[in-house]
Amino acid sequence: MADSSKKMQIVFASAECAPFVKTGGLGDVAGSLPAALVRAGAEVIVMVPKYATIKDEYKAQMEHFSDFYVSLGWRNEYCGLEKLEHDGVTYMFIDNERYFARDYPYGFFDDGERFAFFSKAITESLQHLPAGFECDILHCNDWQTALAPVFLREFYQGLPLYDRVKTVFSIHNVAFQGQFSDTVMEDILGVAHIPAAASQLRCDACSINYMLGALRYADAITTVSPTYANEIQTPEFGEGLDGVLRERSYALQGILNGIDVAGFDPATDKRIAANYTVEDRSGKAVCKAKLQEELGLEVRDDRPLMVMVTRLTRQKGMDLVMYALDRILSGGVQVAVLGTGDRDYEDGLRYFQDKYPGTMAARIEFDPALSQRMYAAADMFLMPSKFEPCGLSQIIAMRYGTLPIVRETGGLKDTVQPYNEFTGEGTGFSFSNFNGDEMGDAVFRAARLFWDNRDAWNQLVTQAMSQDFSWTRSADKYLDLYFFMHPEIERPAAVVDEPVVVAEKAAAEPEATVKEPAAAEEPKVEKKPTAEAEVKPAAKPAAKKTTTRKTTTKKATTTKATDSKTSAAKATTAKASTTRKRTTAASKKTAEAEVAPEVKAETATAEAKPAAKAPAKTAAKKTAATTKKATAAKKTTATTSTNTKAATTKAAAKTTPKAAAKPADKVEEAPSEPKAKATVEAKPAAKTTTRKRSTTTAKKTTTKAAAPKAEAKVEDKPAVKAEPAPKAAEVKTAPKATAKAEPAKEAPVSPAAPAEEKAPTKKISVRKATAARKRR
Repeated sequence: MADSSKKMQIVFASAECAPFVKTGGLGDVAGSLPAALVRAGAEVIVMVPKYATIKDEYKAQMEHFSDFYVSLGWRNEYCGLEKLEHDGVTYMFIDNERYFARDYPYGFFDDGERFAFFSKAITESLQHLPAGFECDILHCNDWQTALAPVFLREFYQGLPLYDRVKTVFSIHNVAFQGQFSDTVMEDILGVAHIPAAASQLRCDACSINYMLGALRYADAITTVSPTYANEIQTPEFGEGLDGVLRERSYALQGILNGIDVAGFDPATDKRIAANYTVEDRSGKAVCKAKLQEELGLEVRDDRPLMVMVTRLTRQKGMDLVMYALDRILSGGVQVAVLGTGDRDYEDGLRYFQDKYPGTMAARIEFDPALSQRMYAAADMFLMPSKFEPCGLSQIIAMRYGTLPIVRETGGLKDTVQPYNEFTGEGTGFSFSNFNGDEMGDAVFRAARLFWDNRDAWNQLVTQAMSQDFSWTRSADKYLDLYFFMHPEIERPAAVVDEPVVVAEKAAAEPEATVKEPAAAEEPKVEKKPTAEAEVKPAAKPAAKKTTTRKTTTKKATTTKATDSKTSAAKATTAKASTTRKRTTAASKKTAEAEVAPEVKAETATAEAKPAAKAPAKTAAKKTAATTKKATAAKKTTATTSTNTKAATTKAAAKTTPKAAAKPADKVEEAPSEPKAKATVEAKPAAKTTTRKRSTTTAKKTTTKAAAPKAEAKVEDKPAVKAEPAPKAAEVKTAPKATAKAEPAKEAPVSPAAPAEEKAPTKKISVRKATAARKRR
């Protein structure tokens, strides 16, 4: 049983976290995702090293919570926990001045030792958390925390407090793995004497790889976009870890990052020249003019302004930029670039700035305020990355109504929908190959739309600004994963979004607590047999049919109505009263003589399927009994049977095996839900006088035969025509049967109820009536 009172309790470990310390996208994730998880109902503690670079204003708010010693190889190192509450999230700063009192977070000779200590301190700290907080999920990020799952398994597994802890490891960039000499294995990690750990950490004869350890030890692996999750399983993008990622692909998934939609909001951003919204974008023109003036560009609204805010590296596609920049600038597109990086690219940008004054601006610096003004002012944002795990710049650009031009890789492919000139769909522009000419073509596709079709351009901007890239959406997907790993904890109803992972969980563990998605799927399983051929099969396993069939009688009307027009018609007619059923039972006898032979022929073929299931002896006995009584009761039955056999052979050649299951399923459904079949005959019953005579007999028969109906449906029908059994699959779909029923004009059928349903119910009723008389 699920524990409804227990909240999901998560420890989120990261080497950086905004606003305290940030060098890249990891800091943004650690600063935003925990807050979104808290809003979704989880309890989160974020663990970060207490760097000397953290601002004093935050240090002053820290409260000393606990201290203890951490064993690291032959060392015992002091570890303090400094607690800070910020925006509803609890932060625990790992305090050790020997390792973290430095001017910058990374880039030191002893990084291997520093972050091994950090990983060990994380696992040790799980014993020193606030009262009532028992860690359910330890979520580690990148190589700096990658050893925590290894230490937890090798040194802490088996302790009651740690038994419930499940580990998640997130790859933010697989290129940074934490590779060090294997001498640290014993000297620092203390795992050389553990063969499993030593072998799984080693990446070559003399090196170990921290990230490799996490990939092998973590219970689940995530990365920052679905496309990147696929790419890193290939040699081109896997950076040597593609093999182990393929091995553990069942535990790997990509979840897109979000952005702080409140912080990046053009309607309220105080860092930009003028505010604007998706409905009123007049402020964006003001921002553009101000930026053009600030950067020394020509102040012209009729020229598209394309910007880049990036690191100047090959990974960010600067090779392509250098190749195509001449063509872009001479073609009339203004370009502004902000960033630092490789010297060659910096010098190249300065060269183009000198060559195209008023059209090109290069700012070789790091300026967050200027970057914000560029996002708001530009028309286009260029991001031609060689690879990009997720990328936030293109998302921020769309938020500010600046259309991204990206290469289709990683998160860029997942977040930017390329413009379709025929449908108007899209949120930006993209190109496939890492090729300068392709990039240039994409830039001019955007520029031509800007020049030639401003209405389409404005619509594209509206679509881009309307996208949802909030952390709330990402947090839901992470919670899907957490609750999948802890099915005993009940998920708050407000957060359930019928996600993929939860669906998998419900399929694998029927007794699990995710009941809402399962209930929503139940009708789909039952819909398949009763609906028309076009209905898609349900996503749930076939094993669920047994359970869901019990509830079908109650749910059929509603679910069929929403499924398709045909199903809707059936569900509506299925509400016919019990009186209708009784009238139909009587009408079946007389209507039998009026129905066209072709209709009966098709029904005969449909009935052949149960024939294969009925034992041969039973079928033979019922054939003799039914034929004798049918002849005695009514001469027309014998005549009709003869016609039916002849017509069956003729109709079988025309039929298709596609919808074979449908009539058979209707036969199964009849015992528990006779309403649908009763409706088919409701109209003819009102027209025929002869039928009224047999009503009394049929009423009795219907009442007495209620229990054995299922047998009558399955075994009696094949009795008349056991010989066409091999053609059970050759049943026409409902629309075709309706077409063949045209000769039977004196007994019209509702368009929603296919004619092929008529004959089986009539014949069965004749046999039931005679069988009932025999028993009396």
